[in-house]
Amino acid sequence: MKLNFLRHKWQKIAFSFVLVPVLIVFIIALILNHYLAPILATQVREAVLTGSDSLYHADFTKAELHLLEGKVTIYNISLIPDTVVYNRKKQQHIAPNNLVTLHVKKLILKHIHPFSYYFRHKLNISQIILNEPELNVSYTLNHTQDTVLKDYQTTWQKVSKALRSISVGQIYFNDVKFKYEDYSGHKVVISTLKEMNLSATDLLIDSATQTDKSRLLYCKDIVMELNNYSGKTDNGLYDYKINYLRLSTMYSRLNIRGLQLQAAKNDLFFNKSQSDSFTLGVDSLQLNNFDFLNYHKYRRLKASSLDLADGDLRVFGNPNKSKRVTADQVSTFPNVLVRNTDTDLTIDTIRLKHIDVSYSEFNAETKKTGSVEFNNTSGEFHNVTTNKVAIAKNNITDVRLSSYFMNRGRLDVQFLFNLTDADGSFNYNGSLGNMVANKLNQATVPLAMLKITSGNINQFNFDIHANRKAFKGRIALLYNDLKVSILEADTANNRLKKQQLISIFANLFVIKRNNPDVAGKAPRFSDVNYLRPKDSPFFKTVWRTLLQGIKECAGLDEKSQQAAMGRLTEHKKNKQERLVRKAERKKRRADKKAAKEINSI
Repeated sequence: MKLNFLRHKWQKIAFSFVLVPVLIVFIIALILNHYLAPILATQVREAVLTGSDSLYHADFTKAELHLLEGKVTIYNISLIPDTVVYNRKKQQHIAPNNLVTLHVKKLILKHIHPFSYYFRHKLNISQIILNEPELNVSYTLNHTQDTVLKDYQTTWQKVSKALRSISVGQIYFNDVKFKYEDYSGHKVVISTLKEMNLSATDLLIDSATQTDKSRLLYCKDIVMELNNYSGKTDNGLYDYKINYLRLSTMYSRLNIRGLQLQAAKNDLFFNKSQSDSFTLGVDSLQLNNFDFLNYHKYRRLKASSLDLADGDLRVFGNPNKSKRVTADQVSTFPNVLVRNTDTDLTIDTIRLKHIDVSYSEFNAETKKTGSVEFNNTSGEFHNVTTNKVAIAKNNITDVRLSSYFMNRGRLDVQFLFNLTDADGSFNYNGSLGNMVANKLNQATVPLAMLKITSGNINQFNFDIHANRKAFKGRIALLYNDLKVSILEADTANNRLKKQQLISIFANLFVIKRNNPDVAGKAPRFSDVNYLRPKDSPFFKTVWRTLLQGIKECAGLDEKSQQAAMGRLTEHKKNKQERLVRKAERKKRRADKKAAKEINSI
């Protein structure tokens, strides 16, 4: 076909001048693509083998080199550990704790600079994309600290003979399928993750970065993002879910949004467990200065702070009293719980903000559930740790919280937990501000069959020293105009009804109307000594101790109640005797009347 657009000589010359170089470059590219693919395969295999000290083998099925685009596409990449080398390293006590298997359907390297590679021995790549990688990691605690051989070489030292540096701008792992097998415990724990993306920025391997501790795996930042992760605990009693998780190694920060821990339905849970049931929901969780590399290698969780904001914690006391409890529920004490944690844990500060906490308990006698609520709770936990070195320096966890009791009175409380005491000892003290007393009815009615009909709490102070055996301390409740109703279970109508007579006696002879009784007089207080039952967990024991002190401050101590019951029994006896005498008098009058009628006849 005649090229009509090349009519003039100068057009033909210009066209030839452009076409010939393009054809030459194109032909050279085809030749290089054909011959460089095997060379690339050989270099990749050698680089992985050398860089991993023969622990890993790499291979792929096909490579496409587009030199004009500066692009390389590699298909079906496999990274497989050599178990023989791994076992030999285990015998030498230098095997890594994490073993990785990787398969990638397609890997794309963009904007490669070949001249820099050939003439300057620098491998510069702008972007690496791994599509649909399948990543399997198995963890075994082979050693608890870094092991270095005498002839140990860094990655840069191993590749420096062939390359002066390796630089990658961005690395993307898209749609990762991740399987994690943990062999560090008594049984294998397997986790499978989907909807996960990984990215890394500014990977640089050279003489300077080989000792740069601000980089992880030679990268300035590695970011992991996970969406919609859910699962069950090993015992099957709890479901957990995370809406979104993000980890950044550059900022050493772990962020979680929408964390939920949901217990199984009460019937199912309490049939299988003697423990209290917990439900936790937190909108935002942030772990700061998180040493990810230390956790990845040795399962040591270390961070400067943990922030939890906007959530709720609900505890439901186990109502199963028929089953024989074999384990002491001292394990529910926070300091004992931390001590029994397998993880090496060190968090300097845990901060809470806007967390609602509630404890509920079912009363088998009333067939009703009572609740104690602490709304809008904020505060800090200091020195939360299981690390032996940290505990040797400071064995006390200091907790300071402020909350609104029953969403009314402001409550300030401090806990001091001993992390080393065998009896799990701790102290708690605090004060509650002004609130209307009948707000306690949602707890006192179902749990104590006591309804507060009037009264104001002016101040409530407590200072308790506790351990697994007993809770002892002083409680002071200042109030005025207190009146109550004593209730009893009406099983026929499934409700609680007022005991009129006993309520009258309670308000007249038992309940102290005010504390102090007279303005200016020293108020009453209670020196409580609550002997903890073996099956009583943390929240229940704390609440029962305070309730005992409250009752004693109001005059409902055991001695006063016995005296009142004595008066009530005597009153009932006298009433019965009066009824008998009245019946006898009535009978005598009737007998006299009948005798008169007979005599008149």
